[in-house]
Amino acid sequence: MQMNTGVTRVGMPSAGSWVSYGLGTQNQNLPSFVVLQNSRGTKGGPANWSSGFLPGAYQGTTFRSGKSPIMNLKLPQDVDPSSQRAMLDLASSLNGDHLSSHKGESDLLARIQSYELAFRMQSEAQEVVDLGQESEQTRSSYGLDQELTRPFGEKCLLARRLVERGVRFVQVYCNDEWDAHASLQKNHDARCAETDKPVAALLQDLKQRGLLQDTLVIWGGEFGRMPVSEQGAGRDHNPGAFVTWMAGAGIKPGMSYGESDEIGWKAAVDPVSVHDLHATMLHLLGLHHKKLTYEHNGRPFRLTDVEGNVLTKILA
Repeated sequence: MQMNTGVTRVGMPSAGSWVSYGLGTQNQNLPSFVVLQNSRGTKGGPANWSSGFLPGAYQGTTFRSGKSPIMNLKLPQDVDPSSQRAMLDLASSLNGDHLSSHKGESDLLARIQSYELAFRMQSEAQEVVDLGQESEQTRSSYGLDQELTRPFGEKCLLARRLVERGVRFVQVYCNDEWDAHASLQKNHDARCAETDKPVAALLQDLKQRGLLQDTLVIWGGEFGRMPVSEQGAGRDHNPGAFVTWMAGAGIKPGMSYGESDEIGWKAAVDPVSVHDLHATMLHLLGLHHKKLTYEHNGRPFRLTDVEGNVLTKILA
């Protein structure tokens, strides 16, 4: 919850929603914030990509994993586009009348906008999710030709296709969890094998297409593992010391920032808070974290609350 929204309680806007609110969209036919879920259900669920008290239009739109990321995308055979347009126009008129007597209902406005977005997505989203348009070389580089790397590789390739079409924020989840309570090496070896090749391909692909300079890639989780054993071969959660890496969009390459103590128990040198991470992310996307605010419950709120410092030493 804290990694996604900055705080440890529900009901707050996610980072993707703040970015969508601050930057708007570059493509009216696709959502500005897309979430590529895992196949087992994401811990925390919709709260991780909720718009909270921001207008509902800024919440994340979830795509499923696998060959059909968007359900019911194609128009039914017994419905022609003109009939569908007429139906939507009628619904929009009725909803507009209802909205006029319920001013300020952001959820109602978001619902109206979602109908229109869903209609427009039929023209472009089908092409976006068609990974068959990519060359065999590209598909292979992401690991789509291997059973082990295909699930995460498909999502990384889809993320690149979304970014180059103007989607502002894409959140990609690994299908399996880095959950190493009983067997750290077995778990981490498997997760690394699933994700390493697709992530490398994503970075290289973005760079070759001239997109990496304008795209910030953040890889990480919400905790590391304890330096002491659990059940002999595993490790418990450790929120005090863990790794996040960033690439592109003005990040200085080939450097590390901060250190843990000698046993990996706590961050000991240049510790970074979640608010620092969010402040730096917003800075690299052209947003001032102290000025990106929204009035709620009588006071201005922001992603970084009343904290956060841009990590200037990691900027190119």
